[in-house]
Amino acid sequence: MKRNTLEYEQALGAVLHILQTRASAGAEPLTYGGLSAELALQGHHVPAHRGPMTYLLEDVSLRESPDGSVPMLSALVVLQATGWPSGGFFQLARREPFTRPGDDTELWARELAHLAKHYSTR
Repeated sequence: MKRNTLEYEQALGAVLHILQTRASAGAEPLTYGGLSAELALQGHHVPAHRGPMTYLLEDVSLRESPDGSVPMLSALVVLQATGWPSGGFFQLARREPFTRPGDDTELWARELAHLAKHYSTR
């Protein structure tokens, strides 16, 4: 699966829907494996830790918030071993257009709280 293909765009739409639904239900995180399994149920075969998953999570946050003003949906996806997002989430959160301040703990906690609030009002 490659970016800018129909297959990728369909998978991206599915990730967007899954994460928006999760955010509107209280922003409870899910694992990469859980997201991969939900995508597989919809016919999108995206391995949890390799291939396009990284790009899908980056693109879903950018699509939902091109100017960085909306909470990052990718904050919901965590590693099973730690219960925390991967380092890629924190790198994305600190670059344009998001430029989120704070250490990892406060950044992630704040992002989850903003997700729950933002999507509960939609």
